[in-house]
Amino acid sequence: MSTVTEPARTDPPTKGAKPRLSDRSRAEQRLGWKLAMPAFVVMLLVTAYPILQAVWNSFFAYRLTDPENREFVGLNNYVVSLSDGVFWDAMKATVLITVITVIVELILGFIIALVMHRIVLPRRTLRTVVLIPYSIITVVSGFTWLFMYQTDTGFVNRWTNWIPGVADNYDWFGSFWPSIFVICLSEIWKTTPFMSLLLLAGLAQVDTSMEEAAKVDGASWTQVLFKVILPNMKAAIMVAVLFRTLDAFRIFDNIFIMTGGANGTNSLSGLIYRQTIDRTEIGLGSALSVILFVCVLIIAAVFVRGFKVDLTQGRS
Repeated sequence: MSTVTEPARTDPPTKGAKPRLSDRSRAEQRLGWKLAMPAFVVMLLVTAYPILQAVWNSFFAYRLTDPENREFVGLNNYVVSLSDGVFWDAMKATVLITVITVIVELILGFIIALVMHRIVLPRRTLRTVVLIPYSIITVVSGFTWLFMYQTDTGFVNRWTNWIPGVADNYDWFGSFWPSIFVICLSEIWKTTPFMSLLLLAGLAQVDTSMEEAAKVDGASWTQVLFKVILPNMKAAIMVAVLFRTLDAFRIFDNIFIMTGGANGTNSLSGLIYRQTIDRTEIGLGSALSVILFVCVLIIAAVFVRGFKVDLTQGRS
Protein backbone atom coordinates (compact mmCIF):
# COMPACT_ATOMS: atom_id res chain seq x y z
CA MET A 1 0.00 0.00 0.00
CA SER A 2 1.54 3.22 -1.15
CA THR A 3 1.42 6.35 0.89
CA VAL A 4 1.20 9.83 -0.47
CA THR A 5 3.64 12.22 1.07
CA GLU A 6 2.68 15.85 1.23
CA PRO A 7 5.16 18.35 -0.15
CA ALA A 8 7.18 20.07 2.46
CA ARG A 9 5.78 23.43 3.45
CA THR A 10 7.96 26.45 3.33
CA ASP A 11 6.99 29.41 5.38
CA PRO A 12 6.66 32.58 3.36
CA PRO A 13 9.46 35.03 3.92
CA THR A 14 8.80 37.52 6.63
CA LYS A 15 7.79 40.89 5.29
CA GLY A 16 10.65 43.31 5.48
CA ALA A 17 13.25 40.61 6.16
CA LYS A 18 16.55 41.13 4.40
CA PRO A 19 17.49 38.44 1.85
CA ARG A 20 20.48 36.30 2.73
CA LEU A 21 23.65 37.30 0.98
CA SER A 22 25.48 34.78 -1.16
CA ASP A 23 29.12 33.93 -0.56
CA ARG A 24 30.11 36.09 -3.51
CA SER A 25 28.11 39.06 -2.22
CA ARG A 26 29.68 38.71 1.22
CA ALA A 27 33.15 38.54 -0.34
CA GLU A 28 32.45 41.67 -2.38
CA GLN A 29 31.16 43.40 0.74
CA ARG A 30 34.32 42.52 2.67
CA LEU A 31 36.47 43.72 -0.25
CA GLY A 32 34.55 46.99 -0.33
CA TRP A 33 35.16 47.56 3.38
CA LYS A 34 38.87 46.79 2.97
CA LEU A 35 39.20 49.25 0.09
CA ALA A 36 37.25 51.98 1.86
CA MET A 37 38.73 51.49 5.32
CA PRO A 38 41.95 53.55 4.83
CA ALA A 39 40.03 56.56 3.56
CA PHE A 40 37.40 56.07 6.27
CA VAL A 41 40.05 56.01 9.03
CA VAL A 42 41.76 59.14 7.67
CA MET A 43 38.46 61.02 7.42
CA LEU A 44 37.49 59.89 10.92
CA LEU A 45 40.77 61.16 12.37
CA VAL A 46 40.60 64.44 10.46
CA THR A 47 37.00 65.16 11.46
CA ALA A 48 36.77 63.48 14.88
CA TYR A 49 39.74 65.25 16.47
CA PRO A 50 38.50 68.83 15.82
CA ILE A 51 35.00 67.90 16.99
CA LEU A 52 36.23 66.30 20.19
CA GLN A 53 38.64 69.19 20.78
CA ALA A 54 35.80 71.70 20.34
CA VAL A 55 33.62 69.77 22.78
CA TRP A 56 36.48 69.69 25.30
CA ASN A 57 37.23 73.42 24.93
CA SER A 58 33.55 74.29 25.36
CA PHE A 59 33.75 73.26 29.02
CA PHE A 60 36.39 75.89 29.82
CA ALA A 61 36.58 79.66 30.14
CA TYR A 62 39.52 80.00 27.80
CA ARG A 63 40.87 83.07 26.03
CA LEU A 64 43.57 82.63 23.43
CA THR A 65 45.32 85.78 24.68
CA ASP A 66 45.39 84.46 28.26
CA PRO A 67 45.95 80.69 28.07
CA GLU A 68 47.28 80.46 31.64
CA ASN A 69 43.93 81.41 33.22
CA ARG A 70 42.06 78.49 31.77
CA GLU A 71 39.18 77.56 34.08
CA PHE A 72 36.70 74.69 33.98
CA VAL A 73 33.15 76.08 33.88
CA GLY A 74 31.14 73.00 32.83
CA LEU A 75 28.06 73.88 30.80
CA ASN A 76 28.23 77.59 31.57
CA ASN A 77 29.33 78.49 28.03
CA TYR A 78 26.24 76.76 26.65
CA VAL A 79 24.01 78.56 29.17
CA VAL A 80 25.54 81.91 28.27
CA SER A 81 25.15 81.25 24.54
CA LEU A 82 21.55 80.04 24.66
CA SER A 83 20.45 82.83 27.01
CA ASP A 84 21.94 85.62 24.88
CA GLY A 85 19.62 87.48 22.52
CA VAL A 86 22.47 87.86 20.01
CA PHE A 87 22.50 84.09 19.56
CA TRP A 88 18.78 83.95 18.80
CA ASP A 89 19.07 86.89 16.39
CA ALA A 90 21.77 84.97 14.55
CA MET A 91 19.63 81.84 14.60
CA LYS A 92 16.67 83.77 13.17
CA ALA A 93 18.75 85.21 10.33
CA THR A 94 20.33 81.82 9.61
CA VAL A 95 17.01 79.98 9.47
CA LEU A 96 15.40 82.74 7.38
CA ILE A 97 18.20 82.73 4.80
CA THR A 98 18.23 78.93 4.71
CA VAL A 99 14.48 78.57 4.16
CA ILE A 100 14.24 81.28 1.49
CA THR A 101 17.28 80.19 -0.51
CA VAL A 102 16.58 76.45 -0.42
CA ILE A 103 12.94 76.81 -1.52
CA VAL A 104 13.75 79.20 -4.37
CA GLU A 105 16.77 77.17 -5.46
CA LEU A 106 14.73 73.95 -5.46
CA ILE A 107 12.10 75.47 -7.78
CA LEU A 108 14.57 77.21 -10.10
CA GLY A 109 16.96 74.25 -10.03
CA PHE A 110 14.20 71.86 -11.04
CA ILE A 111 13.14 74.09 -13.94
CA ILE A 112 16.74 74.37 -15.16
CA ALA A 113 17.22 70.61 -14.74
CA LEU A 114 14.10 69.94 -16.84
CA VAL A 115 15.40 72.22 -19.59
CA MET A 116 18.84 70.59 -19.57
CA HIS A 117 17.23 67.15 -19.56
CA ARG A 118 14.84 67.81 -22.45
CA ILE A 119 17.05 69.87 -24.72
CA VAL A 120 18.99 67.95 -27.37
CA LEU A 121 21.34 70.03 -29.50
CA PRO A 122 23.37 72.41 -27.29
CA ARG A 123 23.14 70.17 -24.21
CA ARG A 124 26.82 70.23 -23.22
CA THR A 125 27.16 73.94 -23.87
CA LEU A 126 24.06 74.71 -21.83
CA ARG A 127 25.25 72.62 -18.87
CA THR A 128 28.63 74.36 -18.96
CA VAL A 129 27.07 77.82 -19.02
CA VAL A 130 24.67 77.00 -16.19
CA LEU A 131 27.53 75.86 -13.94
CA ILE A 132 29.55 79.07 -14.36
CA PRO A 133 28.11 80.84 -11.26
CA TYR A 134 28.83 77.80 -9.09
CA SER A 135 32.44 77.70 -10.27
CA ILE A 136 33.12 81.25 -9.06
CA ILE A 137 34.77 81.52 -5.64
CA THR A 138 32.27 82.65 -3.00
CA VAL A 139 34.44 85.56 -1.87
CA VAL A 140 34.68 86.89 -5.44
CA SER A 141 30.94 86.45 -5.87
CA GLY A 142 30.24 88.23 -2.58
CA PHE A 143 32.37 91.27 -3.49
CA THR A 144 30.73 91.41 -6.92
CA TRP A 145 27.25 91.60 -5.41
CA LEU A 146 28.48 94.10 -2.83
CA PHE A 147 29.79 96.44 -5.55
CA MET A 148 26.59 96.01 -7.57
CA TYR A 149 24.38 97.19 -4.69
CA GLN A 150 26.57 99.88 -3.15
CA THR A 151 25.38 103.46 -3.50
CA ASP A 152 28.66 104.80 -4.91
CA THR A 153 30.01 101.98 -7.11
CA GLY A 154 26.85 100.02 -7.89
CA PHE A 155 24.53 100.20 -10.85
CA VAL A 156 21.48 98.47 -9.39
CA ASN A 157 20.02 101.70 -7.99
CA ARG A 158 20.19 103.37 -11.40
CA TRP A 159 18.46 100.42 -12.99
CA THR A 160 15.75 100.08 -10.33
CA ASN A 161 15.06 103.70 -9.38
CA TRP A 162 11.66 103.39 -11.09
CA ILE A 163 10.57 101.10 -8.22
CA PRO A 164 8.76 103.03 -5.46
CA GLY A 165 11.09 103.54 -2.51
CA VAL A 166 14.31 102.87 -4.47
CA ALA A 167 16.33 106.02 -5.22
CA ASP A 168 19.80 106.52 -6.66
CA ASN A 169 21.21 106.73 -3.15
CA TYR A 170 19.18 103.87 -1.64
CA ASP A 171 21.27 101.94 0.89
CA TRP A 172 20.54 98.24 0.44
CA PHE A 173 22.75 97.33 3.41
CA GLY A 174 21.34 99.93 5.79
CA SER A 175 18.56 97.79 7.30
CA PHE A 176 17.64 94.17 7.91
CA TRP A 177 15.25 93.20 5.11
CA PRO A 178 17.07 94.81 2.14
CA SER A 179 20.30 93.23 3.39
CA ILE A 180 18.65 89.82 3.68
CA PHE A 181 17.22 90.25 0.17
CA VAL A 182 20.65 90.89 -1.39
CA ILE A 183 22.30 88.08 0.61
CA CYS A 184 19.61 85.60 -0.43
CA LEU A 185 19.79 86.78 -4.05
CA SER A 186 23.54 86.23 -4.17
CA GLU A 187 23.21 82.78 -2.61
CA ILE A 188 20.44 81.79 -5.04
CA TRP A 189 22.45 83.00 -8.04
CA LYS A 190 25.55 81.07 -7.05
CA THR A 191 24.17 77.74 -5.76
CA THR A 192 21.11 77.13 -7.94
CA PRO A 193 23.37 75.38 -10.51
CA PHE A 194 24.46 72.95 -7.79
CA MET A 195 20.83 72.14 -7.05
CA SER A 196 19.99 71.74 -10.74
CA LEU A 197 22.93 69.39 -11.26
CA LEU A 198 21.75 67.06 -8.49
CA LEU A 199 18.16 67.18 -9.74
CA LEU A 200 19.34 66.49 -13.30
CA ALA A 201 20.91 63.26 -12.05
CA GLY A 202 17.54 62.34 -10.54
CA LEU A 203 15.69 63.12 -13.76
CA ALA A 204 18.02 60.80 -15.65
CA GLN A 205 16.84 57.93 -13.42
CA VAL A 206 13.16 58.40 -14.26
CA ASP A 207 11.99 55.73 -16.72
CA THR A 208 10.68 57.48 -19.84
CA SER A 209 8.39 54.54 -20.57
CA MET A 210 6.40 55.40 -17.42
CA GLU A 211 5.90 58.94 -18.66
CA GLU A 212 4.81 57.70 -22.08
CA ALA A 213 2.39 55.21 -20.53
CA ALA A 214 0.86 57.95 -18.40
CA LYS A 215 0.41 60.19 -21.47
CA VAL A 216 -1.21 57.32 -23.38
CA ASP A 217 -3.66 56.96 -20.48
CA GLY A 218 -4.63 60.58 -20.93
CA ALA A 219 -2.59 62.16 -18.12
CA SER A 220 -1.82 65.84 -18.49
CA TRP A 221 1.70 67.23 -18.12
CA THR A 222 0.93 68.34 -14.58
CA GLN A 223 -0.32 64.87 -13.65
CA VAL A 224 2.78 63.28 -15.18
CA LEU A 225 4.95 65.67 -13.18
CA PHE A 226 3.31 65.05 -9.80
CA LYS A 227 2.36 61.39 -10.25
CA VAL A 228 5.34 60.02 -12.19
CA ILE A 229 8.38 62.30 -12.28
CA LEU A 230 8.52 63.73 -8.77
CA PRO A 231 7.75 60.44 -6.91
CA ASN A 232 10.57 58.73 -8.81
CA MET A 233 12.92 61.61 -8.00
CA LYS A 234 12.28 61.49 -4.28
CA ALA A 235 15.77 60.28 -3.39
CA ALA A 236 17.47 62.86 -5.62
CA ILE A 237 15.31 65.67 -4.24
CA MET A 238 16.08 64.61 -0.67
CA VAL A 239 19.83 64.55 -1.33
CA ALA A 240 19.75 67.92 -3.12
CA VAL A 241 17.65 69.64 -0.46
CA LEU A 242 19.63 68.08 2.39
CA PHE A 243 23.04 69.04 1.01
CA ARG A 244 21.92 72.56 0.16
CA THR A 245 20.19 73.06 3.53
CA LEU A 246 23.28 72.00 5.45
CA ASP A 247 25.41 74.31 3.31
CA ALA A 248 23.02 77.26 3.63
CA PHE A 249 22.72 76.78 7.40
CA ARG A 250 26.48 77.31 7.69
CA ILE A 251 26.50 80.51 5.60
CA PHE A 252 29.33 82.89 6.41
CA ASP A 253 31.17 84.38 3.40
CA ASN A 254 28.48 86.56 1.82
CA ILE A 255 27.27 87.94 5.14
CA PHE A 256 30.81 88.69 6.28
CA ILE A 257 31.62 90.51 3.04
CA MET A 258 28.37 92.42 2.52
CA THR A 259 27.21 93.45 6.00
CA GLY A 260 29.76 92.12 8.47
CA GLY A 261 26.80 90.86 10.50
CA ALA A 262 25.34 94.35 10.98
CA ASN A 263 21.60 95.12 11.17
CA GLY A 264 20.82 91.70 12.68
CA THR A 265 22.07 89.79 9.62
CA ASN A 266 24.80 87.84 11.39
CA SER A 267 24.63 84.05 11.08
CA LEU A 268 25.63 81.36 13.54
CA SER A 269 28.91 80.86 11.68
CA GLY A 270 29.53 84.61 11.81
CA LEU A 271 28.81 84.63 15.52
CA ILE A 272 31.31 81.80 16.02
CA TYR A 273 33.90 83.78 14.04
CA ARG A 274 33.28 86.87 16.14
CA GLN A 275 33.67 85.02 19.45
CA THR A 276 36.63 82.88 18.40
CA ILE A 277 38.69 85.20 16.17
CA ASP A 278 37.70 88.76 17.11
CA ARG A 279 37.28 88.24 20.86
CA THR A 280 39.58 85.15 21.15
CA GLU A 281 36.96 83.48 23.37
CA ILE A 282 37.90 79.90 22.51
CA GLY A 283 35.59 78.33 25.10
CA LEU A 284 32.51 80.31 24.12
CA GLY A 285 33.25 79.93 20.43
CA SER A 286 33.68 76.18 20.83
CA ALA A 287 30.32 75.95 22.60
CA LEU A 288 28.68 77.78 19.70
CA SER A 289 30.43 75.44 17.26
CA VAL A 290 29.06 72.41 19.10
CA ILE A 291 25.56 73.92 19.04
CA LEU A 292 25.87 74.49 15.29
CA PHE A 293 27.08 70.90 14.83
CA VAL A 294 24.11 69.55 16.79
CA CYS A 295 21.73 71.66 14.69
CA VAL A 296 23.25 70.21 11.51
CA LEU A 297 22.82 66.66 12.85
CA ILE A 298 19.18 67.35 13.74
CA ILE A 299 18.50 68.78 10.26
CA ALA A 300 20.06 65.72 8.61
CA ALA A 301 18.06 63.31 10.80
CA VAL A 302 14.79 65.17 10.15
CA PHE A 303 15.33 65.11 6.38
CA VAL A 304 16.25 61.43 6.23
CA ARG A 305 13.28 60.40 8.39
CA GLY A 306 10.88 62.87 6.82
CA PHE A 307 11.51 61.81 3.22
CA LYS A 308 11.58 58.10 4.17
CA VAL A 309 14.01 57.32 1.39
CA ASP A 310 16.22 54.23 1.18
CA LEU A 311 19.36 55.77 -0.26
CA THR A 312 20.94 52.35 -0.81
CA GLN A 313 18.15 51.50 -3.24
CA GLY A 314 17.56 55.05 -4.50
CA ARG A 315 13.84 54.97 -3.88
CA SER A 316 11.27 55.59 -1.17
